[in-house]
Amino acid sequence: MSDVRPLEAVDIPSLEGRVSAEEWAIRVDLACAYRMVAHYGWDDLIFTHLSARVPGDEHHFLLNPYNLMFEEVTASSLVKVDAVGNPVEPTPFITNPAGFIIHSAIHMAREDAHAVMHLHTPQGQAVAAHGEGLLPLTQTAMLIRGDVAFHDYEGVAVDMDERERLVADLGMKNAMILRNHGTLAVGKSVGECFIRLYYLERACQAQVMALSAGDSLSHPPQGSPEVTAQQGAIGLPLAANLLAWPALKRKAHRLDPSFAS
Repeated sequence: MSDVRPLEAVDIPSLEGRVSAEEWAIRVDLACAYRMVAHYGWDDLIFTHLSARVPGDEHHFLLNPYNLMFEEVTASSLVKVDAVGNPVEPTPFITNPAGFIIHSAIHMAREDAHAVMHLHTPQGQAVAAHGEGLLPLTQTAMLIRGDVAFHDYEGVAVDMDERERLVADLGMKNAMILRNHGTLAVGKSVGECFIRLYYLERACQAQVMALSAGDSLSHPPQGSPEVTAQQGAIGLPLAANLLAWPALKRKAHRLDPSFAS
């Protein structure tokens, strides 16, 4: 019989001071990312994941408790898991090992993949179902389009063998459209990953809106998508780490500072 209790019955002691300062900072950032995903309406009930690597040689990662809504996630409630998504420490929460297949594949294959985020938004799924994928229709799309890979749908991600194909399709790119499934981003930090995902989601949303408005589209001049992609490769990480992510953390604190507990 399961010993999982409702959230209101679970005492979540703060881990601040009980884990390394480096791990605590990552926990706070990742909990902030969960709250901002909920704030922007990108969550899918309790499904999808945002994960981050914990410093150390053990290849452990932080993952959301499977039974919490994203607006309930806190730094202390994040579960430390191994490469297949199993908890490495006692926890009152359940995890979703099958859902971690995508994340573990990328974390283990890419040393620079400190954070991996995956969503099932309607606009992301719509573009994932579009034959031409992400189109260079907006500046937002052009900034990231050159860094977007594609992975064909193989069913719900429960097959461990899919990890090799997923990693091969991603290569060294930092964003991916999972065909007929959703969106994914990779980052050297939680903030960089979130901002990259933000751009991808906004580009997908704009594409769906543009295509629904009719077939009289304004396409960018030849060569401009490539120039914009070069600008994005340089500017996006800098803007994310130095400007946008710190601003989003301030916003999260204003909305509900409990994420940092």
